[in-house]
Amino acid sequence: MASVFLYHVVGDLTVGKPEMVEFCETETVEAAIQAIGESTEAGIAVWKKRSVVGVIENNEMRQQRFVGILNSLDVVAFLARNECLEDQEKAMKTPVSEVVVPSNSCLRQVDPATRLIDALEMMKQGVKRLLVRKSVVWKGMSKRFSILYNGKWLKNVDTTGGSNNNLYHNPNWPSSSTTTSRDKFCCLSREDVIRFVIGCLGALAPLPLSSISSLGIINPNYHSIEASSPAIETTENIPRDPCAIAVVERMYGDQCKIIGEISASKLWKCDHLAAAWALANFSAGQFVMGVEDNVSSRSQDFCLNPNVGNNGQTNGGGSTRARKFSSRSMGFNPGNSSFGISRSMYRGRSAPLTCKVTSSLAAVMAQMLSHRATHVWVIEDESEDVLVGVVGYADIMAAVTKQPAAFAAASRHCEGGIVNEIHT
Repeated sequence: MASVFLYHVVGDLTVGKPEMVEFCETETVEAAIQAIGESTEAGIAVWKKRSVVGVIENNEMRQQRFVGILNSLDVVAFLARNECLEDQEKAMKTPVSEVVVPSNSCLRQVDPATRLIDALEMMKQGVKRLLVRKSVVWKGMSKRFSILYNGKWLKNVDTTGGSNNNLYHNPNWPSSSTTTSRDKFCCLSREDVIRFVIGCLGALAPLPLSSISSLGIINPNYHSIEASSPAIETTENIPRDPCAIAVVERMYGDQCKIIGEISASKLWKCDHLAAAWALANFSAGQFVMGVEDNVSSRSQDFCLNPNVGNNGQTNGGGSTRARKFSSRSMGFNPGNSSFGISRSMYRGRSAPLTCKVTSSLAAVMAQMLSHRATHVWVIEDESEDVLVGVVGYADIMAAVTKQPAAFAAASRHCEGGIVNEIHT
């Protein structure tokens, strides 16, 4: 484990982060769609209103008000319900308390002086956001590094020496109880942490150049759906980490080929109503490929009755007003007009983000950050698009905090597996 995680603190990552504005659970789905689109991440934190206005909250009271994280896939899955398709105006006015999945453990409030290694451990255990106070007057630093906080290099206030480098427990630094008249917080996501980590690759050497297979961080327990299955089936059990379902085609044996994904990051800034209609009426393969039946490549917009599915049967008894739908309005590029033809030639925005089993950890982190994705699908090195597993934020954090002995053991295990496959 690199010393950079021991001597840096959470406060280092809050420089330049905007103040968090609470999104209340009484807000509408329509407001949530706008907030998600304007956010820097693929989801927003949802809060309960303060029971008593004017009372200073402690950490426990604030934690109890946190409901969960609402993302685009949750919204699209809700709007794809039959009752929502029948009355979309009513659905858009629904409070988000009826949509968000309660998960109070997804967020934790921490002190700016919390060691980065402690924050990584929290996120490895399922915490997705860290709530950090911005209005605290904090002048802490480690013995070894000057901590850049609030845009200034601060002098060491701990001149007494000693061997304790744990910033979180040092009694010589003021706690976050020293605040201004109004508490200000910012939210740190796992993306923020990975962005910091990728700037410290030299301190992590040689781990960043190691393959993800040798590190043992490929997760084979991913969620998937066959391309021919109705896309609406993905809403029956939406995975939370990562919030993504691979759309696959079965090959020989137990192998499958990934052709796309249905995820919160892919639906981040799409037309949620159009995506909901498509989710309810298309197969998973049609949904991710952006295929539109009976539409020429020169005409991507056409009118559809939102109550009629692909089979021509009425899906509910709501309004028969026709509406516009296009693959581009969902964030997809137009594909081939016949699903299953020349699919390998189509690589639009709906193409899944993939890497090889031999890809380095640094390369995978760079992919995730450049595409603002929460995960990367892992495919075989020689067979194109044969899905092996997925790598998410938690897997990367487990790799960068792994002890050297554990890393060596994982490498030997991987090498042994490769040798056995060669002999067999």
